[in-house]
Amino acid sequence: MLKQRLGMVVLIVAVVLSAGSVFAQDAVSQSVIEEILKRGELLVGFEAGYLPFEMADKKGDFIGFDVDIAKEMAKAMGVKFTPVNTAWDGIIPALLTKKFDIIISGMTVTQERNLKVNFADPYIVVGQTILLSKKHEGTVTSYKDLNDPKYVVTSKLGTTGEQAIKRLIPKATYKSFENETEAAMEIINGNADATIYDLPFCATFMAQQGKDKIIFLDQPFTYEPLAWAVRKGDPDFLNWLNNFLRQLKNDGRYDRIYDKWIKSTEWVQEIQQ
Repeated sequence: MLKQRLGMVVLIVAVVLSAGSVFAQDAVSQSVIEEILKRGELLVGFEAGYLPFEMADKKGDFIGFDVDIAKEMAKAMGVKFTPVNTAWDGIIPALLTKKFDIIISGMTVTQERNLKVNFADPYIVVGQTILLSKKHEGTVTSYKDLNDPKYVVTSKLGTTGEQAIKRLIPKATYKSFENETEAAMEIINGNADATIYDLPFCATFMAQQGKDKIIFLDQPFTYEPLAWAVRKGDPDFLNWLNNFLRQLKNDGRYDRIYDKWIKSTEWVQEIQQ
């Protein structure tokens, strides 16, 4: 009787271990990593126009902070980097329908987005800042001062800049635009009092336009971690991405890319006509 019970226990353990092995192999086979390696190509979704993260140079080639990181990612995988330029309002649906493997597009981690996609660890932290018309110098010193219907404030449709305006300065007269450059140009053209957007873009726009017409209030008033987005249910891909990011940040490559695109504005010459 004891031998029979021991035999039954051994059989049950063997079945459980076998099922676990099959499950593990199935999980690995379903990971997008395997698809990328078989394809020999990493498809990266982004929206060109978010300076200095992703944009087109004079030749029409895509360049920027995110583009350089994506190239390093593809290199680490031993595959080809393929950019997939996608309109911002459709970028998450495009990921979910497998138009590309990952979003690397200066995307802020929000709880709403996190319900639809999974995020790797943040690769950079930014916040909302203010580009202000020169005529308000000394009068407006904080986002709180803009909470008045007399001020026309702009930002890009569907972004955390827009969310910050609606949440923190709801009394301001808000105008949304399809891209952040159009929103900021409203100040230059005399049609808006301020633009609210991510610090890197505002710093770049300021460098391009100079100090004659605009003021840069460069102290971020929100906390916004940016991260890479992937489809849900793929722990293997997330594990690889987080380890890649850790390596990138500790071997000097991240600092070189950061200094080139965030600290410097020399790249502006590559996109100006």
